[in-house]
Parts: sequence; C-alpha cells; structure tokens
Amino acid sequence: MSTVAPVSASAPAFPHRICPVTGRVVASAAEPLIKANAVVAVVSLLIGAVAALLLVLTRWQAVHLLPAEWYYRILGVHGMNMLIFFIIYFEMAVLWFAATILLNSRPAAPKLGWFSFGLMLSGTLLVEWVQWSGRADVLFTSYPPLKAHPGLYLGVILFAVGALIVCGQFFATLVIAKREKTYEGSMPLVVYGAMTAAIIAVITLLHGAMIYIPTFLWSLGLIKSVDPEIYRMLWWALGHSSQQINVAAMVAVWYLLAALTVGGVVLNEKVSRSAFVLYILFISMASAHHLLVDPGFGPAWKIVNTSYFMYMAVLASMIHGFTVPAGMELGMRLRGFTDGLFGWLRRAPWGDPGFSAMVFSVVVFGFVGGITGVTIGTEQINIIAHNTMRIPGHFHATVVSGTAMAFMGATYYLLPLVFRRKVAFWGLAKAQPYLFAIGMLLLSMGMTFAGSFGVPRRHWDASFSQALFDVQFNPAVDITLAVMGIGGILAVTGAFSFIAIAVKSVFFGEAITTVETGKAIAGIPQGLTNPPVHAANVDEINEALHASSRSIIGPTPGTMVLVAIFLLAFVVYYFTNWKLLTFLWKVG
Repeated sequence: MSTVAPVSASAPAFPHRICPVTGRVVASAAEPLIKANAVVAVVSLLIGAVAALLLVLTRWQAVHLLPAEWYYRILGVHGMNMLIFFIIYFEMAVLWFAATILLNSRPAAPKLGWFSFGLMLSGTLLVEWVQWSGRADVLFTSYPPLKAHPGLYLGVILFAVGALIVCGQFFATLVIAKREKTYEGSMPLVVYGAMTAAIIAVITLLHGAMIYIPTFLWSLGLIKSVDPEIYRMLWWALGHSSQQINVAAMVAVWYLLAALTVGGVVLNEKVSRSAFVLYILFISMASAHHLLVDPGFGPAWKIVNTSYFMYMAVLASMIHGFTVPAGMELGMRLRGFTDGLFGWLRRAPWGDPGFSAMVFSVVVFGFVGGITGVTIGTEQINIIAHNTMRIPGHFHATVVSGTAMAFMGATYYLLPLVFRRKVAFWGLAKAQPYLFAIGMLLLSMGMTFAGSFGVPRRHWDASFSQALFDVQFNPAVDITLAVMGIGGILAVTGAFSFIAIAVKSVFFGEAITTVETGKAIAGIPQGLTNPPVHAANVDEINEALHASSRSIIGPTPGTMVLVAIFLLAFVVYYFTNWKLLTFLWKVG
C-alpha cells in the first residue's frame, strides 16, 4: 500500500521538470500556483499572528493591552486570517500539489487557476480593508442584527467563489490523471485525503453562499431582514465545517509526512479510506454542537446531530489517530528498529522539523483538542462550557496546534521540493516545532482551565470592572490567565520564527540543484537526504511481527499502549465533567 503514486517511467508530453530529489514530474503550469497560494498563506499567518499577540496580551488581565474597540476589531481580524485565509490558501496549495505532483499529472485549466487565485486575493484584500478600517466590528461570526459594511460579505463571497473554482479544477485534474493513466491502481491515500477535503470544501462553501449572499443583500438594503436563527444554523455549517476541511487536509498531510520522514506504511487502506468517507457523511452535521444552548432548536434536533452523527465523525478521527502512529511504528520496525515498546520512537528523527511537527500535531490534536471537543460537544456538559474560554481552548488545540503545525511540518519539505531552496536558519527550524507546540499547549490549557472557572470568551474585560454588579472569580483564574499569556507569547514567537524561516528560504534561500543522499545536509530534512528504507531482512521481520503468538498487541505494541493511555485520559476527563455538572445541578 502506498501513500503517493510511483514515479512515472516515461516523460510526459506537457511542460515540466523532474524533481532532483524525488524524481517526480512537476508540471510547469502547476508549480507557480502552488507557490502563490503558499506565499499568501504565510502572509495571512503573519497578520493573524500579530493579531494573536495583541489579543493574548489583552485577555491576560494583568496586562490588558488594547482598549475595548480595538480588542473586538482585532478579534475579527484574527479569526478571518487564521481560520479562513491562512488555512484555505494553504489547502489550495495542497490541492494543486496532490493532484499534479503526487499523480504525475498536468493541471486542468491553469489560466482559470490564476483567475480563481485573483478572486480569492481580491476578496481577502477587501475583507482586510473593511476590518482594519473599523467598518466590520461584528466579530468572526457576524450574527445579525449586527451589520457590517457590505465589503465584508462581498469579500467573503469573492474568496469563496475562487476557492470553489479551485476545487472544481482539482476534480478535473483527477479525471485527467485517470484518463491519461499517469498512475496505476487505486488513487494514492494522500490524494484521497485531499479529495475528501475538497468535497467537504464544496459542501461548506455552498452553505456559505446560502447565508452570505442574502446577508450581503441585507447590508445593501435590498432585503429587509435576515432571520437570526436561520443565519446561525447556516453560518455554522460554514464556520465549523470549514475547520473540517482542515481536519481532512491535516490527516492527509500526516500520512504524507509519516511516509517521507520515517517510512510510515498504511496498515489497512480500506479502513483509512472508510474513515475519510465518514468525514464526508457526518462531519458537517457536527457543527450543530455550536447551537446546543440555542433556544430556537429542539432537543431532538440537537441530540441527533451532536450525538449519533457527531460520534461517527469522531470515530473517523480516532481511526486516523490510531492508523497514523501505528503506520509509523510498523514502518520503523520494518526498518529494523524493533527493540522494546518504544525503541522505534526513541530512534525516530526528532531533529527533522517535518517529523517533530507532525508528531506534536497528532498528540495535541488528539489528547487536548479531541478529548475536550467530544466532552463539550455533549449537550448536558455544554451548558457549563458554552461561551466560556473552554471553547477557544479546544479549537486552538485542534485548528492551530493540529492543522497549523501539520502545515508547518509540510512546509519544511515543500521548500526544498517545490521552491528548490534550502530551509534557512536550519538550527532555528529544528527548534521551531518544539517552541510552537509548547506555547500552544500552555495557551490551550490556560484557556481551558480559565473557562472551567467560568471566564467568558470574546470578552474584553474578565474583571467586569464597568459592570453594575460585582463578579468574583476563583483566585486560581489569575494563574490560568498567566499560563495562557505566557503560552501565547511562546506560540507567537514560534509562529514568527516559522514565518522568518519561510520568507528567508523562499526569497533569499540557497538554491538546490541536486541532493546527495547518504549524508546530512544543513537546510534539507533528513527524509530527503536519507530516505527511509526497509531492512535487508524485512520479510523475516514482518513475519515475526505478525505472528499469531503476539495476540492482541499485534505488530504495533507501542501504539496500543499509547491508545490505552489516550482512552484512560478520555474517560477521566469526561466523567470529571459529569461530576462538575452534578455540583451545578445539586445532584447527590
């Protein structure tokens, strides 16, 4: 089972180059599109990171940096740049990369690709202008009756139409690759994951059109009103589902980096593909958990969407959360690292920023984001978590620690493979994933615990100093907010480091013409200079790992132990929250 298509034996007829490292075909028309989307993604990350620093220094009550007006303005800027622009531009780069380079194919209608990129960029600039100029201080969700300048809604529509066109071109490129037989057998798993992200993107963006077009007309005065309840339901089909595009793309990147860095294998391709299908079928409905305390929706609607359907999407993430590390363990053991439960983990290339970023992405996404997400997605528990800082604590562990860190890890391989540049500031690059991961972990935990004490989200002043009534939080809140603030500063420092590395590498980095394998080269990840290969006696090792005497632990005992630890943590956290709920309800 492979995660990418084998290198084509014959030269294609379209303009291309051959990658000196992997030997893969790189279509000349696709490469600039990958670069353009990746560069704008990094610029969006820079804007979002600056906004993040200002926000965290305001929510940290001991500093309280911004005045109220600028706090809410910057909060909207931060949400759009981090949750929409950075992530989706990078995903557009992933779609072009997966459909062309991983399938040895030419892109469909590349000129149309530049038109769609222009639409997205125009929409981005329009949104930035109305937000920074104070014409759209309606937060990320922009719930009616809050009304922004029409430019906000028009900018989002332009951006979404451009992204929809790219998704269409991605599907067309898949057809071209199949028809021209640029790969053999079934579609590689990484491309399959990217296709899943593209399908979810189409569903998500159509929901966005359903709500942003009437809201745009409302902002122009062409229609009288927008129903707030319908708006909230449809908006979250956009707002939350857009993060599920990220999840599918992130998982695809996990499989790719596992193969590149440690020779990770796919344990069971049918199981992994089925998990991607579960995302398509059920993950959009999980967005209903944002409406669990909304009085406009009945209990049956809430229970069906957030219990049965959401748990099917959770099952998909748990499958990938097992198959990715298990595939890494099996891959390492087949390379000869068979000692003990975790010998494969100790011998892993922790100095490769692509590997460390991928591992931290899996761990923080699963242990912090996954456990907290399922817990607060339970209707009863949501009552004590909704609109507190537990919510941003959860999604900073998923979207930022999970998705953004996976994309950062992929960038360390895209720089030499696509941009043909060495990774600049190599020592800093090796440390950057650790700095960012530690910072995000502290930030997420600080937010989560502050929210557990009732500290509200999206509020400029947690002390309620100008309120008519006095609000006293537990003194421990000061500590949790300090942890959040320190973590935020570390995480933003890690983000700035990544941006500096990417900018220096792309515009001023040392060019790569060829890579000599077998020895370490500063600025090129280990997975490219020393590609992982199986041991000479791989068949003998494989037979021993799959012997019936190994019983339930199977060929990946280390991963089985890690999964057991995860499930134990899940049970403890889940039932602790039910215990806290009994205090509120005075039960027992």
